[in-house]
Amino acid sequence: MRIQVNLLEHDYPSLLLGKQQPPCLSLYQPTHRQHPDNQQDPIRFRNLIKTLGAALGQRNRMRDMQALVAPLQALADDHGFWNHSLEGLAVLRSPAMFRVYRLQRPVPELAIVADSFHTKPLLRILQSADRYQILALNRHQARLFEGNRDALAEIELAPGVPRAITDVVVKDSKNRERANRVYGPAAPGGTTRHGTDVVQDALDNDTARFFRAVDRAVITHHSQRSRLPLLLAALPEHHHLFHRISRNPFLLDAALDVHPDNLSIDELREAAWQLIRPSYLARLASLTDAFHAASARETASDDLAQVAQAALAGRVATVLIDADQVLPGRVDPQTGAITRTALAEPGGDDLLDDVGELVLRTGGEAVIVPAERMPTRTGLAAIYRY
Repeated sequence: MRIQVNLLEHDYPSLLLGKQQPPCLSLYQPTHRQHPDNQQDPIRFRNLIKTLGAALGQRNRMRDMQALVAPLQALADDHGFWNHSLEGLAVLRSPAMFRVYRLQRPVPELAIVADSFHTKPLLRILQSADRYQILALNRHQARLFEGNRDALAEIELAPGVPRAITDVVVKDSKNRERANRVYGPAAPGGTTRHGTDVVQDALDNDTARFFRAVDRAVITHHSQRSRLPLLLAALPEHHHLFHRISRNPFLLDAALDVHPDNLSIDELREAAWQLIRPSYLARLASLTDAFHAASARETASDDLAQVAQAALAGRVATVLIDADQVLPGRVDPQTGAITRTALAEPGGDDLLDDVGELVLRTGGEAVIVPAERMPTRTGLAAIYRY
């Protein structure tokens, strides 16, 4: 059985933070890209499945275990899946849902059975401010990469995004003019056009159609969901055409004048980060300036208890969260009250991540920011809507 890998950006936050039918199984583990390190990954995965089974037994849900665990067991046996790992893995399972996500950053090993999914590691990955995407394009195919400062990997294009020009342009040799055909002048003084010109015109039109279809589909299925800056990686002759026809508001003016096939993944990541870094720093500076301006109007706070209450009420437009700070405890999702606990205690978690989830659930934005770029020292900085 071949397991489908899901697109995290399509499910988070609306699906994964929504109400689920319990029991909800959350499994996280670091994984490895290369042999022989990746040989240990399915073994560790099976051990985590056993941990989930034991937790189901403690909750008196043994009758559910076989059906719940079956797709995880199938994943453990999918050799092709384990040969294409990234840095981390997240598997979420409930009676009504099964999701598998390859992650570009390592995550702590974890196996939890609860009434809702444990999504804190996903919050830390998806809301980091250094993420970006690369659209690799030539006149024959389209590919999409997603990365950050430290890692880059190709991601699967969503259904509906054309992968090749043949998905858009139906080639019919009967409708193509022969390359050796000559077109005479239509009138005295007219210009003679050779068959090679006509063929080139047809190729240019096909390329434009393909690029336009790719642009529309990437906007709909990727950019509008992820809202990540998008770099174009293409040969120089394709940059002007794509930028001219593109309507993607997330497409950056800066571009990579090379096709990714000509670079290693690390070379591509380094070249992309050099272009992304200025916009990344500008975004952080803009968020910091907005926080200070809101503080002057008394529509901002860095007090954890106050921000938790405001988040529950839907007042937080944006919250900046320190990427390096952990405040053990939990936020009551019904009252917004905070409880300090040890991180290892049952039910213990990170207060900062709890606040981030509350903000996302109420339509706000949560941004994970490096400690040196945070405008406060409390671990968070919230900008209120009013």
